[in-house]
Amino acid sequence: MKTFSITDTGVLRTINQDYCFSSDTAVGKLPNLYIVCDGMGGHKAGEYASRYTVERIVASVARSRWNDPVRVLREAIQKANEILVIEASENQEKQGMGTTVVVATIIDHKLHVANVGDSRLYVVNEQIEQITRDHSYVQEMVLRGEVAPEDARTHEKKNVITRAVGADKKIEIDFFEVELDDKDTVLICTDGLTNMVTDDKIHQVIMTHVSVESACKALVEEANHNGGADNITAVVIKPFHEEVKVC
Repeated sequence: MKTFSITDTGVLRTINQDYCFSSDTAVGKLPNLYIVCDGMGGHKAGEYASRYTVERIVASVARSRWNDPVRVLREAIQKANEILVIEASENQEKQGMGTTVVVATIIDHKLHVANVGDSRLYVVNEQIEQITRDHSYVQEMVLRGEVAPEDARTHEKKNVITRAVGADKKIEIDFFEVELDDKDTVLICTDGLTNMVTDDKIHQVIMTHVSVESACKALVEEANHNGGADNITAVVIKPFHEEVKVC
């Protein structure tokens, strides 16, 4: 197994509201754990929401008594959401804060994924496949046939999300299970990458870089070359390779 994670402020932002966690070793009863969050709200609030959500999920997973990964991840995300909602209601500076989240774990050849918001998880091989579904206003327009999929990346409302951790007392989480092939690569990223770089280009970068580290850095470079309008975070995982590097 090989993994590498990277986060970058981007060209136009001064504060990084993205936060990620990457572990190839066990966290609680899960054999590995990967998390990407993209905070929103005021600068301090968004930064806090993403960091706190990652830390709370890791702590919850570590303490969970459940064996079922879906149950473990659901409980962890729900707990993080409950606390963020309470803090936002009690602290005026944190009102309106929230964060996207994608959490993944690989058990044998099965990839288990939970997501809220518009950060994404892809499986890359001969093709690139987006596993998560964006919880965004523009994605709803695409589903209704009001916006063409190819126009979604540049739509003026592309950053309006319809779900977030910390936005409401009740949180709806999507779960996915994918059977992985030995040659698959997993990418988890924020919209600072996907709004700047097309899926086809992401696929090309990953397929032409043998090293997970060089692939991550090339993705960030590409996003910044195209404008770097937002923070950029990427976690690249090659599950069935031996060496792992986590940053």
